[in-house]
Parts: sequence; structure tokens; C-alpha cells
Amino acid sequence: MPMIDIVVRRGIIPTIMSLLLMGCGLLPQPDSPSPTLTPISEAWTTVGDGIDQRTYIPDGNVLAQMITLRIDPQRVRFQVHYRPGDPLTLQAWRNTLVDADVIINANFFLADHTITGMLVADGIVYGQSFTDRGGTFGVLEGIPVLRSNIHQPYAGEPYTQAIQAFPMLVRDGQASYFDSRATERSRRSVVGLDRQGNVILMATPGLGLSLNDLSAYLPTTDLNLQQAMNMDGGGSTMLYVRGNNTLLPSFDPVPAVLAVYMLDTD
Repeated sequence: MPMIDIVVRRGIIPTIMSLLLMGCGLLPQPDSPSPTLTPISEAWTTVGDGIDQRTYIPDGNVLAQMITLRIDPQRVRFQVHYRPGDPLTLQAWRNTLVDADVIINANFFLADHTITGMLVADGIVYGQSFTDRGGTFGVLEGIPVLRSNIHQPYAGEPYTQAIQAFPMLVRDGQASYFDSRATERSRRSVVGLDRQGNVILMATPGLGLSLNDLSAYLPTTDLNLQQAMNMDGGGSTMLYVRGNNTLLPSFDPVPAVLAVYMLDTD
């Protein structure tokens, strides 16, 4: 077994990630926590009511590992949060959204920290929908949906929550993206829907995959993904999971996140 694999499986992921990020000249914001990741689990573990977590390792490459959440939409609620012009680090988002069980970054954004595409937070629409690229993940009539903006463009549907990004990685169960120029490996954030209607969230703490490789890889897993969309990755990738205190801080503060809250069953 390679030494790198032995170290990661013993749970010493933060040290490896710090070395990798230092080598890339990238480190989290000074006021952000260091990455705190649970040891790799190749089986699903429950981290909250309706929230399961495991790690996927594409082609055995632990540096491209993907922290993955499978979320039952009947046992949680999804909420989009947006602070135009006022981005926050992961720690600041946690301090603001104290009841959130999961936080992940969402839309791409401009230098003035306003989102590109469309975003809907509690029924309020911001921005303008993409029509020539990407997809829309949102809650429509109480049900999570993920649609291609090209094949099912936004037509004023009453989303209560929605985010947009690009490209679509999986459509109707098949890889849907290839660009001969998209060969750069980077941290990634992904949202998807499986065939059972579960919401899938994924984030890469390490070097990640190229968009081409990610699109090709996702349909080969046992996730049974029906649709999947790339979200803002690279320095914007962030993930927090309350149930096991997974912390993956972004390098850059972000103005928009998707949060998950377990329903109160009392």
C-alpha cells in the first residue's frame, strides 16, 4: 500500500492537505480554521438525521478524494443564503448560520462579490438566469430539482430556493461535459440528484479532478446520479458538516452558500 494512502487512512489528512496547499502557494484565510476532515470511509456513515457521508476515491487517487453527502430531502430543508458585496469565510458563515447542519459554497461570483447567473433566497430572485450554460438546483413546490438551463431554461417558476452554476456534469444519468481545454485539475464542489431523489453534495479537499474527468467519473460510481452540476470550485470550495465536524475552508470568502437544516422532529 502506498505511504500516502496509509497516512490518509490513519486520519492525518490535514497535514497532507496543508503541505499540498503550501506547495501550491494557497492557504486558507487567516481567520479560517484549518481543514478538519474525518478519516476516509468507503462505506456510508450517518452524520445526522437524513444525512449520510462517505468518501469516493477516483481511480484510487486519494489526492482527488471526494467528500460526499447523501441527503434525504424529506428529512431536511434547503436554504440559500446570499450576501451581495459582503462575502464570508467558512468560519463566519458558521457563526452566522448557527443552526445549519451542512454548508457548501454555491454560485460563481464577480470581483464585486455579486453572483453570476440567478439565485433565489426565500423566494427573492437575484441576478439573471443563464440560458446558454450550466444548470439550476432549487426547491420547487417543496421538491428539490436539478435542471439543465439549456434543455429546461428558467421560465419564471416559483422557486423558493435556487442556485445556478456551470457546467452540467451529468444529465439523465450520462456524462454531459467535455471540452478539450478543460484539463486543469482543481478543487471542486458538486450538487446532484440520484435516481431515488436524494440530494448529493460533494467537495474535494485536495487537488481534485479536471471537469472532463469529473464528468466522466461520476456516472461510473454507485451514486446512481441522474443529474449533477459543478459549482464554484477552486479557491471557493468550502464544506462544513456539523455531525462529524468536517471543516473544509475556502481560500476566498464567498457571498453565497447552500445550507442544509435537519427538520425538528420533536
